[in-house]
Amino acid sequence: IYFDFDKYELRSDGIATLERIASFMREHMGVRLMAEGNADERGSSEYNMGLGENRARAVKNYLTSYGISADRIETTSYGEERPSRTDCGSDDTCHQENRRVEWQVLAK
Repeated sequence: IYFDFDKYELRSDGIATLERIASFMREHMGVRLMAEGNADERGSSEYNMGLGENRARAVKNYLTSYGISADRIETTSYGEERPSRTDCGSDDTCHQENRRVEWQVLAK
């Protein structure tokens, strides 16, 4: 799930992905996920940790609004510490790939 610069509001492409994830989770009741929030390197480390947390929570909140139990989704933030792309400089296309929420399956 990708986000715009300095935002944690879900985009339409992210909502479409979350609808598929919610459907899958309704069909597979044993699945538990960890939503991992990330940010690009712009901004302070503290700010980016908060932004990553807000992104992970936005994803969790959307899934719970679809009826997925909140105890099936954990959240964490890595801020800028786990970039998918490095050395982006001023390339916003590169930075875009770091503004995301990724998933880890905790239980199947």
